[in-house]
Amino acid sequence: MITEKISNLLREVTFQASRSSGPGGQNVNKVNSKIELIFSVTHSSNFTEEEKQLLFRKLGHKINSEGELRVVAQTERTQTGNKRLAEAKFIQLIENALKKPKKRINTKPTLSSVADRKNLKKKLSEKKSLRRTKFFD
Repeated sequence: MITEKISNLLREVTFQASRSSGPGGQNVNKVNSKIELIFSVTHSSNFTEEEKQLLFRKLGHKINSEGELRVVAQTERTQTGNKRLAEAKFIQLIENALKKPKKRINTKPTLSSVADRKNLKKKLSEKKSLRRTKFFD
């Protein structure tokens, strides 16, 4: 199910290649190895409206005004390496954004931790009381 959804998502993705920035010698100046993965969240048929709203809320800083999620990869020397890296980043982003957070279960402190805290407070109180000057003896 999950792999099917991922493969459907990757069908809706487009790629753009351009020259990478930064150091790298002559290879950087000749080869378009930087890959930019573009995914239109608004036009995607794989997500419900609730899922799209969740994606916009969680990934809003990565989605532009046209509703496109852009993922850039340029660390590898080849286009195919950067393409694989961009796909992995994209899948990770989508999975993390759609993951439901675990509900926190309230717990009570143990008796020993309560006792330890009280002992610590008592020791600190005694230490501070010894610092006080006594005016009227």
